[in-house]
Amino acid sequence: MTHCLNCGAERGADVCDFCGLNSSEAEFALRKKLLNRTAFFVLGALAFVAASNRYPPLELDGILIFIGLLFFLTLGLAIGLERRALRHLELEALKRVYYGLIPLPWIFAALMLANGAFDRAPPQVEEARVVGKFSMGGALPSRRLVVTSWREGHRIERVPVDRVNFDNFSRGDVVEVKVEDGLVGIPWVVDVFHR
Repeated sequence: MTHCLNCGAERGADVCDFCGLNSSEAEFALRKKLLNRTAFFVLGALAFVAASNRYPPLELDGILIFIGLLFFLTLGLAIGLERRALRHLELEALKRVYYGLIPLPWIFAALMLANGAFDRAPPQVEEARVVGKFSMGGALPSRRLVVTSWREGHRIERVPVDRVNFDNFSRGDVVEVKVEDGLVGIPWVVDVFHR
């Protein structure tokens, strides 16, 4: 007894009793669903990157690494599902895992937006010294000031800044970083300015 590639119902013959598709038609329907859901997932990943730039968290690097691992794990799973579908192998359990991973970037994007947009606590102003600068070009450029940390257990902080602030600061400058705690406890940077 195998499962239909399209609807997941158990079938004993080539034609599924539940959806009426034979194995080739079910494979085509599954591959179409995989393509559409993968596109939805990729758009969610882009929405997450945009949301994290709107209210940039202090731990942005770690968060982006986590999302990157999730992104490539999910795409690898989609490729594996497609390859198994071509060989008409059993894939119902993997398909359910894949479908469960699809909305995660959208959920994380909404979480990042809510963390900054609905944070009503007054910001704290922390003093730090610039020890370096980092700039990366591309479609979504990233500019960071590397500053001494004010948090216990951290040596440095990578503070996201815009182009104007990036050009105005140099190594050794003492800066004030305006930070908010975030609605869900993810601290984010409001602004950076000279002391």
